[in-house]
Amino acid sequence: MTSATETKRDPKLERIRNIGISAHIDSGKTTLTERILFYTNKIHAIHEVRGKDGVGATMDSMDLERERGITIQSAATYATWKDITINIIDTPGHVDFTIEVERSLRVLDSAIMVLCGVAGVQSQSITVDRQMKRYSVPRVAFINKLDRTGANPWRVIEQLREKLHLNAHAVQLPIGLENDLKGIVDLVEMKAYYFEGPNGQDIKITDIPDELKDQANEKREALLDAVSLFSDELTEEMLEGAPTEARIREAIRRGVLALKFVPVFMGSAFKNKGVQRLLDGVADYLASPYDVENKAKEIGNEENEFNLESDPEKPLVCLAFKLEDGRYGQLTYVRVYQGRLEKGMTIYNSSNNKRHNIGRLVRMHSNDMEDISKAEAGDIVALFGIDCASGDTFTDGKAKVTMESMFVPNPVISLTIECKESKQLPNLAKALNRFTKEDPTFQTEIDKESGQTIIKGMGELHLEVYIERMKREYGVDLVTGAPQVAYRETITKSADFDYTHKKQTGGQGQFSRVAGFIEPIPQEEGKDYEFVDKIVGGSIPREYIGSCDKGFRSCLERGSLIGFPIIGVRCVINDGAYHDVDSSDMAFQIGARYGFRQGFGKAAPIILEPIMRVEVEGPTEFQGAILASVNQRRGMILNTTEENGYAKIEAEVPLADMFGYSTVLRSSTQGKAEFAMEFSKYAPVPRNVADELMKKYKVNNKDEE
Repeated sequence: MTSATETKRDPKLERIRNIGISAHIDSGKTTLTERILFYTNKIHAIHEVRGKDGVGATMDSMDLERERGITIQSAATYATWKDITINIIDTPGHVDFTIEVERSLRVLDSAIMVLCGVAGVQSQSITVDRQMKRYSVPRVAFINKLDRTGANPWRVIEQLREKLHLNAHAVQLPIGLENDLKGIVDLVEMKAYYFEGPNGQDIKITDIPDELKDQANEKREALLDAVSLFSDELTEEMLEGAPTEARIREAIRRGVLALKFVPVFMGSAFKNKGVQRLLDGVADYLASPYDVENKAKEIGNEENEFNLESDPEKPLVCLAFKLEDGRYGQLTYVRVYQGRLEKGMTIYNSSNNKRHNIGRLVRMHSNDMEDISKAEAGDIVALFGIDCASGDTFTDGKAKVTMESMFVPNPVISLTIECKESKQLPNLAKALNRFTKEDPTFQTEIDKESGQTIIKGMGELHLEVYIERMKREYGVDLVTGAPQVAYRETITKSADFDYTHKKQTGGQGQFSRVAGFIEPIPQEEGKDYEFVDKIVGGSIPREYIGSCDKGFRSCLERGSLIGFPIIGVRCVINDGAYHDVDSSDMAFQIGARYGFRQGFGKAAPIILEPIMRVEVEGPTEFQGAILASVNQRRGMILNTTEENGYAKIEAEVPLADMFGYSTVLRSSTQGKAEFAMEFSKYAPVPRNVADELMKKYKVNNKDEE
């Protein structure tokens, strides 16, 4: 296959930008998207996220989003700026809905990273940065909320460099800050921009105010030094003393696409300042479908990886990245990477080879849609009535390829649920089926012992939202049980095992001997289990080695301390014995199972609990109350910082102690503090907690016996 760079480039595709807008919660992503839609004439009136008019932002189409003033589902839309078509996905900022960001970045070519001009780089900004790096997404940064008291864009740029290790430089500087924010100075053009009129749509361009000339020259010098590394031509022009705007823009674009430079734009979406210039930046610096590499693998030959070409004439390859149950059945969002999708054509799902006919093809604008007859490479569109899972690849049958799916984090919290009335059970089943299909981080299972339905998710808010949606959308009233933490069991030292399994009944018996040792795997290796075969001299025949592995694996599902999965164990077999007649696959599986249990008991097993990285922010006057609330929850304070009357506390706290924390935090800080948390690691449970857990497990097991 030829690479994307050798393809004859279609000018229409050069003018497409597939972008995501992502950031920490409350940085103003949805407000920014609302302004972008207004300035691109996609909407004709601006509504606020928590607006008094009761309408709410266009992209927050769900009632729950409007009530809570947060984004829960990523929403797709498209707009046209000058001659550029921009497909936009507005993603949630709350860590509980991290999968929405994950799947959006998986299919986007570039992103706008929004930062609050006062709070700067926050915990979720770090997560978003990690996700962007995971999928090699080029980005520009937008420092928002410069109209707020305490806004300081230079401190935020410093944090981008120090905390996220980004080569970030301002391409603008603000004219005034806080209440005096009037406009911005463009450091490429060296002109001042003022945004006037009731909605900032009248742009006035003037010379730079005298009091800002020195600062503008200094910041421009730093910008040129940074981007000249990406362009020899710009370096030559600088030596001659007159770098041109076109050359500077080209150098910035090269740096952005190489993931080595982040241009920083500034403004206030809420006060309608700077958004149009950010759109110019999206057009000038972010990637077209041609500028990013998208890889696929041949089915049956997974080693053969090749680049897909953004060419409508090539065989079709598209990826389903998000599912939604709409008014007219399942809506499947797809990104077309190669070829074209047309109404009425037949497509094939690479994962199960199922055929589907495209009956309806639409372009989305939040929850409104526009019917179209075809979509080409580079487009993000939605299909109706196609039964598939998130992450499935579709082709036209000519290419037998699959695209790698996205990274799905493991859920960290679970709740037991049951219907108040048994007649609601069919609706509950429908709701669970739909939500687990739509959201890979929302999982459900039936507890084998108690028969209870358990839902699992990324945090309390995540599960709360789904319970509320089941009530509103399916009329299911639920009773929820205590949240269950996802504990794990592991071992702390090496232990030998030597087990002989003999069973003689009438006819063929069972015989196997499995010997070796189990040892802990250090957490930094990131492995839950490893099997090592050190058998020499054929004491266990080759065909039974896999049986031993299977036997060990089956023990990992439930540990003997509190019945939770076992992680971090390396099982090594180095000796054994077999019988010509009585040995079998099953005999060695059973032998390995008993051998594992024998070793596990001697290897000083312990219980591990999930530790969350928690970041709490609030006014400095409540710092003592915040620290006390963290300490009471077995928290370990990692860092505390104070800036502009705001305190930020970073800590590691066991998940088991974080339930109901939001209520406690609100009441102790008059509702002025907020916190975010995400999974950090597993760590041993204190002795007293472990004893309590084991006692409870024994009592429950006795009841069931």
